[in-house]
Amino acid sequence: MKLLITGAGGQLGQDCVRLMLDRHEICALTSRQLNVTDAEMVRGAVECVRPDVLINCAAYTAVDACESETECCMTVNAHGPAHIADACAEFGCRLIHISTDYVFDGAKPVPEPYLESDPVGPVSAYGRSKLSGEQAIAERLENHLILRTAWLYGIGGNNFLKTMLRLARAKRPLKVVNDQHGSLTWTMTLARQIERLLDCGLTGIAHATAEGHCTWFEGAKYFLEAMQIACDITPCATAEYPTPARRPANSILENRRLKEHGLNVMQDWRADLDEFVKLHREELLTGN
Repeated sequence: MKLLITGAGGQLGQDCVRLMLDRHEICALTSRQLNVTDAEMVRGAVECVRPDVLINCAAYTAVDACESETECCMTVNAHGPAHIADACAEFGCRLIHISTDYVFDGAKPVPEPYLESDPVGPVSAYGRSKLSGEQAIAERLENHLILRTAWLYGIGGNNFLKTMLRLARAKRPLKVVNDQHGSLTWTMTLARQIERLLDCGLTGIAHATAEGHCTWFEGAKYFLEAMQIACDITPCATAEYPTPARRPANSILENRRLKEHGLNVMQDWRADLDEFVKLHREELLTGN
């Protein structure tokens, strides 16, 4: 199958390339190589590659910066997907687009998860921009699948777990938020899920996060113990760690549609973290 992967320099894009390179014909373009906010550039890339499936991993994900850089945020996360959907519609290719838990307000009581059918209500500029991207795709392209995911980590790029590791190794005492709930999701497992969905025929919106849930504190503690890093780590409330962007208190997503169609390959977040550490512990230690 011929694939075009946009945002290929990010941690999910990198893992999609690693996983699929030997099994598919891939054109992988980083955000520097393909600016998704440029409609003509996007159209030209799709016309040149003529992919069977375009996997859009490109996004502006600096959640706090989005609050002050709203125009840039909206241009990348809303207008970019619109350009991609237009090109996919013109040249007849399937689009798999990555979205986020931030389209929800997070007000559901924990541990009740969000379903694909639940009303959306983003509480941040980032969430509003990603929701606009979802809507732009749905308006323009029938053969699309929007995957909402959350709390991503991988060996490429920066993420929460790498930050925790760096601070712990620097002997910094850690206070980590313990009242936001979600599912730490390994980008390699998400890449496996994406590959499973390339030609399945499923369209619309589906949730794709690791099974089970934790708080940021619980996830950090589990990870550092798996890495065999001793540290001083204590829980704190969101109110003790104010940020420009409001985070959903409940980011637990249920992969209901994937399960209903027998397509879910996501596994428990602890199993993923165990595998991640087993594969990458030495690289993580030498890289931090």
